[in-house]
Amino acid sequence: MGSTIFAVFLPLALALVMFGLGLTLTVDDFARVLRYPKAAVIALVCQMVLLPAVCFGLIYLFRLEGALAVGMLLLAASPGGPSANLFSHIAGGNVALNITLTAINSVLAVFTMPLLVALAFHQFMDGDGSFGLRPDKFAQVFAIVLIPVAIGMLVHHRFTAWSQRMRGNVKVLSIVVLALVVLAAVAKNFETLTEHIGKLASLSLLFAVLSLAVGYFVPRLFQVDADQAIASAMEIGIHNGAIAIAVAGSVLHNDAMAVPGAVYGVLMNIPAAIAAYLLAKYVRKAEPAPVPSTTG
Repeated sequence: MGSTIFAVFLPLALALVMFGLGLTLTVDDFARVLRYPKAAVIALVCQMVLLPAVCFGLIYLFRLEGALAVGMLLLAASPGGPSANLFSHIAGGNVALNITLTAINSVLAVFTMPLLVALAFHQFMDGDGSFGLRPDKFAQVFAIVLIPVAIGMLVHHRFTAWSQRMRGNVKVLSIVVLALVVLAAVAKNFETLTEHIGKLASLSLLFAVLSLAVGYFVPRLFQVDADQAIASAMEIGIHNGAIAIAVAGSVLHNDAMAVPGAVYGVLMNIPAAIAAYLLAKYVRKAEPAPVPSTTG
């Protein structure tokens, strides 16, 4: 009975979160990538190529195996979480770029997530690699990730005033739902969690720190403006754990794969908050001092 409730609750909870995201998006948010082409391309390469490579390295470093290793890669393939915009705003980042990256990453995740899962199954679960490539898996990921976003965008377009009024409430509700999803995943897999808590906690914290660092310093190496690099750092460093948990439970039907997403969903707030504070301090220090008025 508990498994059935969990399986039903997960997609509904994620649908609400992604619907809330859709209420904040317009078609212009996807087109805005043309205003920040270099920053967007670099951030997307970091998200799609560098982070899975970093995650693979950490999995081998911490000797994670089986379903937990697949769950970590599932997390690495997830797009930015709802709190990425908030942390970016606190840190002085370009929130408009955050919204654009979230929108594009959510679309790309439908394709990259099954591919990474196929690779992870082949590497860590003695699978033949075809599991994640099955069309029905693509369809399920598409259904739980993109359809609620599309509905939210349609509601925003047709009922703009209502969506603007409800946006704040839905965002708060989404955060509450995210917390419930994490708690449900923890409660359902408590034995697996306690058995591996030290390893998963250390890995999650290190992965969060490295994701934030990659997201900020790689764009800066390519001379991307600081506010855009901050947006990239928060987008890449704060993954949507709810997507990883929901795909693990509802698409892959393996609850143990949800555990890394649950651990990360709690712990990633620590390095994200520290990074936001330090980056905000750096931005304020880097701003030119106001020129004294000569009138008087």
